[in-house]
Amino acid sequence: MKSAQTFILISIFGIENHGVPMPVYDFEGRIPKIGKTSYISHSATVIGRVEIGEECYVAPGAVIKGDYGEIIIGNGCSVQDNVIIHARPGEITVIGNDVTLGHGCIIHNATVKNDAVIGMGAIVSDYAVVGEWAVIGEGAVVRQNFEVPNEKIAVGVPAKIIGDVQDHHKEELTKFKAIYRDLARRYPDGLKKIRD
Repeated sequence: MKSAQTFILISIFGIENHGVPMPVYDFEGRIPKIGKTSYISHSATVIGRVEIGEECYVAPGAVIKGDYGEIIIGNGCSVQDNVIIHARPGEITVIGNDVTLGHGCIIHNATVKNDAVIGMGAIVSDYAVVGEWAVIGEGAVVRQNFEVPNEKIAVGVPAKIIGDVQDHHKEELTKFKAIYRDLARRYPDGLKKIRD
């Protein structure tokens, strides 16, 4: 996905981001690769065969687990609080560039393409594909093998297509994406523990 020089290789002891330990773990020789400009919260967990690009923000409580599958996350992604990303044994979950993963969503063995937005508490299940600039509503369940086409909005359980992403949606969502890129830059120096 990117040259080896772009990434910090992680040891079993994790790394520090501006002096703050990042909870990133080697599992049986599966070593995460994290972009130098990405931020991983001290209370998130990144394990195993995981690749995270540049300018990503991984919030508290998120779990990105490549213990027996593989996870690839592109540049500029927001992985918000308590998100879970996993893959089946020997398989892969792919998150594109500039993707927003809302609080508490689950992505399991699926593909989420560039600029997509997954709403809070939504589930994207095995072999599902969420297209570019597609939006999945809060609490929706994108069932196995279901495909949400580019620039479509899907909601419900199971998720169904209800409309198109408009230019005004893209403008608003682009502003939120920029906020999280900015947080990835600010958190390493701005976050300070004040009490045990």
